[in-house]
Amino acid sequence: MPFSVTIFGSGAATPTQGRHCSSQMINIGGFKALLDCGEATQNQMHLYYKRIRSLDTIFISHLHGDHWFGLPGLLSSMHLGGRTEPLDVYAPKGLKTVLDAVFAISGSGLQYELRVHEIVATEPETIFENKFCKVKAFPLRHSVPTYGFIFEEAEPELNLKKNARDKYGLSDLDCRNVKAGADFTMPDGTVIPNAEMTLPRRKVRRYAYCCDTGYFDELSAFVHGVDLLCLESTFDNSFRELAAEKGHLTALQAAQIATQAEVGQLLLTHFSARYKGDKIEIIVREAKSVFENTIFAEDGQTYEVDDKR
Repeated sequence: MPFSVTIFGSGAATPTQGRHCSSQMINIGGFKALLDCGEATQNQMHLYYKRIRSLDTIFISHLHGDHWFGLPGLLSSMHLGGRTEPLDVYAPKGLKTVLDAVFAISGSGLQYELRVHEIVATEPETIFENKFCKVKAFPLRHSVPTYGFIFEEAEPELNLKKNARDKYGLSDLDCRNVKAGADFTMPDGTVIPNAEMTLPRRKVRRYAYCCDTGYFDELSAFVHGVDLLCLESTFDNSFRELAAEKGHLTALQAAQIATQAEVGQLLLTHFSARYKGDKIEIIVREAKSVFENTIFAEDGQTYEVDDKR
């Protein structure tokens, strides 16, 4: 089952040429969720995704404008594009009030049902689940209520061993039951354990998104062991005092968190506009000095969520 993240925006509060404000899309087996929706997100989606109206769910981390100012326009475009299916949006308290005001004042509306769910998690808790994945929200440390998200794929279906079907005379129904975890009873009453007919189950993959946040000890526990950790790194460590004041991380702190959390790979994002062009290497070198398996987000790029340990 595919599990990937496509970056629509990897910049911080101010968009720059080549880096838009925060936004990315998760694809888990065809289920597509948008994470944050900064200014011009729908423009980026037209470039790198095309099918705007087919988004399944939207998650907003917090209500600073660089993480949601693109949402009213995107919702309106879905309406104009003919969307009729209900859309669920998960966000901190206040977003519904703002959206209601935007559509009321502009004299516009939506032909589909918009369902806004307020996040109030004080510790990691499941806020969404379907046949593709489970999503947990957890509190971050920022200047307004802010949440991180962990996407965990549904437990993969078992695969039959080669020739198991012929060896045990399995019907189509038997195969489905065995893949679901059942044992098999032969006509003579002999019970064949599931493990004798199936291959070891693939490890469940997990992706964590944390943007924006300052450093705090519990964060590494919240994201412990994820395969890919997307973590903000607004500044390099020479700006650590400014980062602490603004509720952000340095690249060095992000790498320390990744190390403590024993993650598979670190994906840096939310770069200050001061790191234009080759200056991004300052961020990358700093993080790699602590956590070697570090990559940095680029608008338009897609990253696979796999165990890269």
